[in-house]
Amino acid sequence: MAKILLTEDEDSLRLMTRTVLELGGHQVFAYPNGQLALESFEEINPDIVVSDVSMPILDGFGLLDQVRRLRAGAVVPFLFLTARSERSDVRFARNLGADDYLFKPYDAEELLEAVAARLERRRAIELFESRQAHLQTIIMLANLIEARDEYTRDHVQRVQALATELGNALGWTPEAMTILEYGSLLHDVGKIVVPETILNKPGKLTPEEIEIMRSHTTVGAKIFENVPHLREALPYIRYHHERWDGAGYPDRLEGENIPLEGRLMAIVDFFDALSSERSYHQGRPVPEVLEMIRQGAGTHFDPVMAEVFISLQEANMINPESQETGE
Repeated sequence: MAKILLTEDEDSLRLMTRTVLELGGHQVFAYPNGQLALESFEEINPDIVVSDVSMPILDGFGLLDQVRRLRAGAVVPFLFLTARSERSDVRFARNLGADDYLFKPYDAEELLEAVAARLERRRAIELFESRQAHLQTIIMLANLIEARDEYTRDHVQRVQALATELGNALGWTPEAMTILEYGSLLHDVGKIVVPETILNKPGKLTPEEIEIMRSHTTVGAKIFENVPHLREALPYIRYHHERWDGAGYPDRLEGENIPLEGRLMAIVDFFDALSSERSYHQGRPVPEVLEMIRQGAGTHFDPVMAEVFISLQEANMINPESQETGE
């Protein structure tokens, strides 16, 4: 249910418009002129303004101008209801920041559709802005953690690119791809508790050091389990070292009991780890790493995902420009 601020000086039309909007499931605050509506704006904090143009005291253009000057009114959708259809009026309203024009006479369906369209647009903008803010924070956090390991610089960005390519090839939904975007960046967040002496050790790790390193999966999941907007990324963090045959960690899950996100990350993380230089090995040639993934399909890796990933990377070797153009 949206909160709608309605202004219309004609009593019968104001009542009719209010009734239509309320029957459409909205909460309506109706006023006979723009001045009264403006005085109530910040208290109501509406989701959309629906306003006539020609009104006494303060007309629709004046209301729009004043609303756009308010901090809370900068992004609130503004829908004009008017009989004035001159091109100059429409252009003037657009320049002031109006979102849409509905010309009188209009029917109930037209009104509800216009309001729904503007509300949906606002929700999309808010979602995008929220997503961008979260993503910037996540990238900063991932880079901070990565900076502690001199051999894994740019690892999370490379893994994210590989994960995105594979997720798209598997036909994942846009919602799943949004979670993948930040889940892949956060998969190694638990390494924040691993001492740098272990992260950057040039030789083999001791059994005790291996256990400390492996704890990054559970520690990372613990960090974000109480963060609602990041909770859906937990499978990327906790399960990216599980194996198809059940010999992985931390939970020794097997086959399809491993969440899809963990299965996908296991492949792309392995590929980048083996094909890039690390403290304990030189980067291996891509064909060699792909062959290792092929040999591990059905034991280490999800066999279907492994096959798709190998096909993608082999195609990239034949036509490397396709990675840059998105073809």
